Amino acid sequence: MTDAPERWQLEGVSAELYERHLVPPVTLPWALNLVERVGVEAGDRVLDVACGTGAVARVAAERVAGARVVGVDVNNAMLRVARARLPHLEWCEANVIELPFADGEFDVVFCQLGLQFFPDRPAALLEIRRVLAPGGRFGASVYSSIEHNPAADALANSLDRRFGEGASRAKRHEHSLADRAEFAALLATAGPTRLHIETINREVRFASAEEWVRIQFAATPLATVLDGREPSERERLVARVGADVGATVPRLADGVGWAFRQEAHIAVATA
Repeated sequence: MTDAPERWQLEGVSAELYERHLVPPVTLPWALNLVERVGVEAGDRVLDVACGTGAVARVAAERVAGARVVGVDVNNAMLRVARARLPHLEWCEANVIELPFADGEFDVVFCQLGLQFFPDRPAALLEIRRVLAPGGRFGASVYSSIEHNPAADALANSLDRRFGEGASRAKRHEHSLADRAEFAALLATAGPTRLHIETINREVRFASAEEWVRIQFAATPLATVLDGREPSERERLVARVGADVGATVPRLADGVGWAFRQEAHIAVATA
């Protein structure tokens, strides 16, 4: 995509709903994968950039008891949820291009599914490199193309069809750093000594396509699409979009819930 990146922001109850409904089936499994690939060792100082409600931070903290783990995000609502859930970790509201940390303060830095939303990606990576100690490790993930993520693609198409072109902007921007070569070239601007990228798939399961769509309208920036509408109208629209998505991404043959494939690029770099 050529559109400029936009921030992925939530307010109020949406951040709590995100933690409750999207972190367990979506964000947390990706976090487990990322932390496993990068590794966290005793004594490591860990920074989770664009931490959201802290999925990566909590996984890192669980892996190494007593490690210093800091989460940073520009979204105050997400940080409030993170602080309430994990008050023993450090949480900081800050912009990634102006991190309030010293040079080389961290041994490991993570950025899960957030790099695509940074307005100035090269500047953000240089700032991450600045706070990363020599020989430190950096792990980042971004979703691949929306065409390789069937549920997201079906949802985006339905949004544009039912609400007008551009209604899917927030959803499509989740996949705005989709090209693996572009992702690699961007990471190379920070001058890593080693860089390895893999593209992986995982299955995500919800009770139904309609349930997933309802959560998307409540716990992501897509909530603004339904702003100002009466509850009955909101339900009708959720049902219609859910039907669109369900028709494109069929229910599992085993009849147990509804699942779709997500694909992402996972990068591990050494400073």
